[in-house]
Amino acid sequence: MRIQQWPQRERPREKLLEQGPQALSDAELLAIFLRTGVAGTNAVDLARQLLNRFGGLRALVSAKQHEFCSAKGLGQAKYVQLQAVMEMARRYLAEALQREQAFTSAEDTRAYLISRMRDEPNELFAMLLLDSQHRLITFKPMFQGTIDAASVYPRVLVKTALDLHAAAVILAHNHPSGVAEPSQADQQITRRIIDAMALVDIRVLDHFVIGDGVAVSFAERGLL
Repeated sequence: MRIQQWPQRERPREKLLEQGPQALSDAELLAIFLRTGVAGTNAVDLARQLLNRFGGLRALVSAKQHEFCSAKGLGQAKYVQLQAVMEMARRYLAEALQREQAFTSAEDTRAYLISRMRDEPNELFAMLLLDSQHRLITFKPMFQGTIDAASVYPRVLVKTALDLHAAAVILAHNHPSGVAEPSQADQQITRRIIDAMALVDIRVLDHFVIGDGVAVSFAERGLL
């Protein structure tokens, strides 16, 4: 049955306008993005098929271009649109941090870091560089690969912070396994970075470990 033949309050667009986007299922939200179905399949049913194929909304959103474009009802235009939407969401979160004091808005910080780092296939070590009011200057990816004492260089972090006139930093790295528990190596390199930054009077306010939809704060754990 075509969506136009559904009761009006059950149609995804009308439902969103009446109840808000939080009332919609993943398939209904995806159907609005798709706009149309394919021959013999309406947009909601197509959305359900795509979610089943990819294993969920997150997997679909993070799929590689060739895999995404090969799916029925998708293609390069939809891929470009989706990437634009995701980038707008990331920039929205970045602007939220720029308007607020980053460290006192821990939830905004956590949400932004999760959106930037949770789907990285390899470990990524990054910094949020902050001004004297703890407002965001920029997000800076620094190192990729296995994060340990041999692959993270405190002197490079210090130089970057000085070059960008940062007064404080928040460290972050992801665990591609999805488990966000800080390791002993994480704690050791954090201490080395804190000591190096202290020599040039730059504070390390926190270190977040990013997992699958969760970010563990060293400050909240009492590990700084």
